[in-house]
Amino acid sequence: MWGAAAGRFSHRRAFLVVIGAGWAGYGGLGIIGNPRYGTMRGLADITRYVPMDALGWMWVVCGAFAALAGLLVGCPRAQALGYVALAVPAGLWAGAFAASAATTFPEAVGSACGWGAFTVGVVLVSGMDDPLPRHLRKVRR
Repeated sequence: MWGAAAGRFSHRRAFLVVIGAGWAGYGGLGIIGNPRYGTMRGLADITRYVPMDALGWMWVVCGAFAALAGLLVGCPRAQALGYVALAVPAGLWAGAFAASAATTFPEAVGSACGWGAFTVGVVLVSGMDDPLPRHLRKVRR
């Protein structure tokens, strides 16, 4: 299962690995290690109930899971769960920043748009098929 990953490149699985690793890094370095003021203020409605460290660990765990799911060949269910693991934290951030922008922190609107667009992008990529291998594609003239 793992060894075949090198022989059958998949854009969808590569997306899971790259973005998953980025999510884990963002959670560990950008949220647990050094949360920014704008992030803290934009997430104030959530951090009343959930500590920022727990939110950071959510990013780390979801990112690591997505990256591992991307390494699995022939496991579409694990890959589907990997895409869910990418969409959940970004969607949570989009909703929290949108709520904050609509109420107490209007400057959060840019983050709400960015995270919302990224969440939609993850959902769109999750539904795409990998291109056919070169030998199975139609010849263009």
